[in-house]
Amino acid sequence: MNELRRTFLKLSGSAGTLALATAAGVLKPGPAWAAEWNQDAFAAKAVSDALKNLGATNLIESKDIVITAPDIAENGAVVPVAVTSKIANTQSISILSEKNPFPLAASFTVSNGGEGYVSTRLKMGETSNVRAVVKADGKFYTAVKEVKVTIGGCG
Repeated sequence: MNELRRTFLKLSGSAGTLALATAAGVLKPGPAWAAEWNQDAFAAKAVSDALKNLGATNLIESKDIVITAPDIAENGAVVPVAVTSKIANTQSISILSEKNPFPLAASFTVSNGGEGYVSTRLKMGETSNVRAVVKADGKFYTAVKEVKVTIGGCG
């Protein structure tokens, strides 16, 4: 059998299988898998507005939230931040950098029974408080850590 014909038939069969799987709903295009995001909270220019759009109006200070970040960040363009929530039934974890032009830097949804831990890198323009907001059982908890920035990253 002709090698070119054999290759063509293999590729045609694969493409047909993918098309069938997509039509049946087994495979979904990339945007369909993307989670819905809170555009108003991320677009807020004030911490209070971002918290309001997250639904976090009555924050409770908690020592069960641990923010791991450097005390002094040498480069504000890449500041590693991790948040661990020891609060039972953690539903979401959001991270705000209070002096950034848009304070809400990240927001993560924690699946049922998932570990309350997230890690990311923030861009910080200046020394600021980094605030973690944890939603658990419909209540909002918070913890704050100051991170000093020597070279700004948002300028």
